[in-house]
Amino acid sequence: MLQMNIYEEFAHWLDALLENNEMPEETKAFCFNLYEESDEDHIYGIQLVAAGEFDPADKEGDWACEEIWSSEEDIFTVDTSDEEDTGWVHAQELFKEMVVEYLKNGKYSNILNGAEGAAIGFVDGELELL
Repeated sequence: MLQMNIYEEFAHWLDALLENNEMPEETKAFCFNLYEESDEDHIYGIQLVAAGEFDPADKEGDWACEEIWSSEEDIFTVDTSDEEDTGWVHAQELFKEMVVEYLKNGKYSNILNGAEGAAIGFVDGELELL
């Protein structure tokens, strides 16, 4: 279930990225990279990357490594320590819900939806196409 208070902060972060950074013309896809910022404190982060390649059949997600733009250290974090489930699977679902909502209703969703594809997943893990 989408947590609106966290989603509003996430949408504000993503709005600022998309409003203040022109995406390269050669952008074919976007990837939302997930990170475990602190295992002990149950803090997870998300970073936006624009890729110059996209292959929906590539389950390894090698296309996402063809990075042509990144939010770099501008990472949105969520603390799941006060939730019943603090694991990475829950964190990925939480982020996925927010990204899907943004793709539907976000202020600059047209930029993300204008690409050939989008995916989400932990760095060095499998990507899930959105």
